[in-house]
Amino acid sequence: MNDKENIIRRAEATIAAVATPAGTGGIAVVRVSGADALDVVARCWRGLPPASMTSHTAHLGEVVDGDGNAVDQVVLTVFRAPRSYTGEDTVELSCHGSPWVQRRVLEVLTAAGARQATRGEFTRRAFLTGRMDLSQAEAVADLTAAESAAAARVALNQLRGAFAGRLRDLHDRLVHFVALLELELDFSEEDVTFADRDRLLQLADEMDGEIAALAATFADGNAIRRGVPLAIAGATNAGKSTLLNALTGDDRAIVSDVHGTTRDTIEETLTVGGTLLRLTDTAGLRDTADAVEALGIERSLRAVDRARVVLWVIDATAPATVADLATVLLPRCAGKTLLVIINKTDLAAADAVRERLATLALPEGTVVVEMSARREADVERLRREVERVAVPRVALDADTVVVTNARHHEALTRALEALRRGRKALRDGVSAEFVAQDLREVMAHIGSITGTITTDAVLHDIFDNFCIGK
Repeated sequence: MNDKENIIRRAEATIAAVATPAGTGGIAVVRVSGADALDVVARCWRGLPPASMTSHTAHLGEVVDGDGNAVDQVVLTVFRAPRSYTGEDTVELSCHGSPWVQRRVLEVLTAAGARQATRGEFTRRAFLTGRMDLSQAEAVADLTAAESAAAARVALNQLRGAFAGRLRDLHDRLVHFVALLELELDFSEEDVTFADRDRLLQLADEMDGEIAALAATFADGNAIRRGVPLAIAGATNAGKSTLLNALTGDDRAIVSDVHGTTRDTIEETLTVGGTLLRLTDTAGLRDTADAVEALGIERSLRAVDRARVVLWVIDATAPATVADLATVLLPRCAGKTLLVIINKTDLAAADAVRERLATLALPEGTVVVEMSARREADVERLRREVERVAVPRVALDADTVVVTNARHHEALTRALEALRRGRKALRDGVSAEFVAQDLREVMAHIGSITGTITTDAVLHDIFDNFCIGK
């Protein structure tokens, strides 16, 4: 048997896996999918014959082993092709959530003829049967991993096909004009023009704006999907750890009057305005001969470099630290949002710090907050300010399309580059053959997002990141 036949046989096999998270729970769901799913389940089922069940109905019965011994009482739900998640006949067995029961049900199913599913194989089959395109399949993984309301909403919109619909519209408009250009090539000796160059230029301009706008959403989309990274930085003993604890409502970081207490980065999450914020408390920045503290400071600076928002905490009682810290921090804050926090205003006025800040070239849009991390009202005011500057302002209604995936962003960027080459060729009066080549490249990059043009290696990389039951 050759490799191609092996691949076909593997794809046609009936697969099974536990679709719920590992561990103990009230119930667990074991999913079975494939052309023989109903027959496989029937071999280890005591109850109404699965072949007689109507699609999308649930039935109580027992899973039994090869000797007819009951393994568990379960609820069996049937989803007949093509109206199932995978597009194949699918059965879901809701058993008790004991890890032993889950393993045993799966063992009985594999003994009855199913094969253990690989990572993402159910969703891969949904893609291969046309139940969803590749961008929607990736949205399944994003929705499963969503840690905030915003991330879930963006993934759900993509799963519903909002992004795929925009891409199909772009692709269809390109197909029409590429066909006309290629028709001209067939009649090149007769000097016939089928594609109106002015209309094609207008189309290219429109598409340039649309693709560029989609690509531009990636900065916010990636932040929504992964969480917005914030770094809390400043001199030693400025109150950074106190601030982290106050913002998160947890004694996550050790607070001490001793300088250099924090020697490593401490990460914590906070959900604000439906968006996940990833806060990193960093080691205090100062010159030190302590090798361990120096390593912590290096990590602190890397955390600042990765951050989208930097919270620079300044001790109101130590204004002299401002100039030295500005030399270290400000060059690293280019292109970021900087929130300057003058802390400990319950112990000293902020005037001296403000005077020193006024001499600095702070990034445009820098916000200054005066507060004490020991006052709840001040902490709440800071939370509102963090939400204002850190949470992406994206209207997440049902039609919103936000690019969250680096692969999609790269494909859109390359499509835009090819489109702009095609626009220039059109303006320069270049032959239709070369213009068509550029437009075909645009189509290929768009197709790589939806999966109309892809490779087995890309599919493997995508679905290998899924959990086994999905």
